[in-house]
Amino acid sequence: MIDEPKEKKIIDEDWKSQVEAERETAKQQPKEAPTDEPSTGAGDAQSEQVAWPQPSLPLLVTTLATQAMAAMGLMAHPAGAESSVDLAQAKHFVDTIGMLAEKTRGNCTPEETGMFDNLLHELRMAYLAVQEKQGKQ
Repeated sequence: MIDEPKEKKIIDEDWKSQVEAERETAKQQPKEAPTDEPSTGAGDAQSEQVAWPQPSLPLLVTTLATQAMAAMGLMAHPAGAESSVDLAQAKHFVDTIGMLAEKTRGNCTPEETGMFDNLLHELRMAYLAVQEKQGKQ
């Protein structure tokens, strides 16, 4: 599914600011109070309450995009390990976003449609650049 786009699209940064705003909102929301439920014995990680952001299509898509960028070696590994390039994995994530765009066509807001178009364009261009760089090494 990854191929060079037929026309150059103007990259819209709106989806990035929307995701950043969602992250800030999630950080500002108060954490839920601990319950009186008995401990499961799983340790401190189980007893801490995590304030998860509301599920949304932009959040899902940006999560997949982050995984694609990590697989292309374009961002640091979350565990602090050295970043590596796995083009097959990157292609899988980009193709998954493309599949979501196709399956949700006609059911998205104009902002979501723009997010898909811009993000897919950026990821595909990045994929081609990494692929070309890997070929030269």
